[in-house]
Amino acid sequence: MDLDAVTKQSALHAKPDGLTLQYGTAGFRTKAEHLDHVMFRMGLLAVLRSKQTKSTIGVMVTASHNPEEDNGVKLVDPLGEMLAPSWEEHATCLANAEEQELPRVLLDISEKAAVNLHQDAFVVVGRDTRPSSEKLSQSVIDGVTVLGGQFHDYGLLTTPQLHYMVYCRNTSGRYGKATIEGYYQKLSTAFVELTKQAFCSGDDQRTLKVDCANGIGALKLREMKHYFSQGLSVQLFNDGTEGKLNHLCGADFVKSHQKPPQGIEMKSNERCCSFDGDADRIIYYYHDADGQFHLVDGDKIAALISGFLKEPLLEIGDSLSLGVVQTAYANGSSTRYLEEVMKVPVCCTKTGVKHLHHKAQEFDIGVYFEANGHGTVLFSKAAEMKIKQLAEELEEDKKRKAAKMLENVIDLFNQATGDAISDMLVIEAILALKGLTVQQWDALYTDLPNRQLKVKVADRQVISTTDAERQAVKPPGLQEAINELVKKYRLSRAFVRPSGTEDIVRVYAEADSQENADSLAYEVSLAVFQLAGGIGERPQPESPEQFLDDSPLFS
Repeated sequence: MDLDAVTKQSALHAKPDGLTLQYGTAGFRTKAEHLDHVMFRMGLLAVLRSKQTKSTIGVMVTASHNPEEDNGVKLVDPLGEMLAPSWEEHATCLANAEEQELPRVLLDISEKAAVNLHQDAFVVVGRDTRPSSEKLSQSVIDGVTVLGGQFHDYGLLTTPQLHYMVYCRNTSGRYGKATIEGYYQKLSTAFVELTKQAFCSGDDQRTLKVDCANGIGALKLREMKHYFSQGLSVQLFNDGTEGKLNHLCGADFVKSHQKPPQGIEMKSNERCCSFDGDADRIIYYYHDADGQFHLVDGDKIAALISGFLKEPLLEIGDSLSLGVVQTAYANGSSTRYLEEVMKVPVCCTKTGVKHLHHKAQEFDIGVYFEANGHGTVLFSKAAEMKIKQLAEELEEDKKRKAAKMLENVIDLFNQATGDAISDMLVIEAILALKGLTVQQWDALYTDLPNRQLKVKVADRQVISTTDAERQAVKPPGLQEAINELVKKYRLSRAFVRPSGTEDIVRVYAEADSQENADSLAYEVSLAVFQLAGGIGERPQPESPEQFLDDSPLFS
């Protein structure tokens, strides 16, 4: 490790004085102009991680659903998963080191992580369509090369596509070809195979309107759509030709504001969906005949998919375990539907995809979706092998078809991460095979009215939680106050949790009516303001919209 070369190159990517950043669930995110040094240093860190794991590591330049002027970076581990927690700490330490401390911190990480500095390193890089992403991507590459790492720059990719590339490269192509063409072919072939039966039965070609958030999803879906055009026609809106990334559009906007994005034409009962800026989230919605807006979020996606998977599992008669993982943000009606109607086990875990992903791995087939539309289905290696074996060996035609259906679903999911394109194809396949309209899907259960607010506090660390963030441990008296407020309303619950990125406390409440959910959310917000060091304007009951959580959801 040539520390003199690192020091010299780092001076060209100098850290601003006084800037401190934390590697969170989604990596580093802030204003793009503050990130040059972070990008360079994450290139350095990716090389060390690659040497330690003897694997290809990914670096994605994106700020997902954040505004266009923001940017960010996250590292992708060998099997397409998020960076290991111990390395999140290394990332934070490296990003915040002063210039003169950088060589010592690099050596310290190498020692703590037992990195063989003589090992070869290979890093793949991807970026979204933000104006700042190309330059910041080059800063990552500068960090990779100064430590002697090899790299491949994929250029413009969705975040899930970079996860896919990493997974493919580290499984010697068994998962798929590590090219954009390989990604398109794998997913589209599985979709066409899965939907053959539906589209051969005389069903009309299905049409879906897609809001691409003026992001990378538009570019990649436009490239891909001819692969599956025989069964599904996608019409792209907010495709980046005009309008700003994530501005008044995208999955985060639709979920937060409970209304359709600007720039999309909606007729009654048409299926529409929105991606977020880097295409790792998807939300469905429609207008009914009376013009009322209906949101079909991640909870209902999980319900649709888990219900679909249960049928072929029962048909083949195997004992593979199926479970759904949710967070505290999941609507209470969805949990009751899964447990009481579908008879599917449900687990709750902390907010953040890495927590859901880890919990889902405890099942043979684990379904997880955050309410914001970020999720996937994980098949264990044992489950994959079993299903593929049954698809070849079962003699009874009906059972063999069920096994083959599951095999196609395995190929259709980008199991490395949540993927809006992959999830869209799965959802469209299920709706076609089941003959369901979007209204019928929405009618699986009725969501309890809910409200999300935020409260500014002097220090978010005064709040600590337990029980998958559903109970506040600190400050003293807050949980007791919440419990008393919840008792006032029917079918109600509420919880609070600190943001992972800024000094705000997020408040969630649900109840039997929107009025009661709004009142409960306001009252809990007031309790937080009073007991947890609220600053700025006090929560106001008459205009909860001003506290609508329109910052990046669940960060």
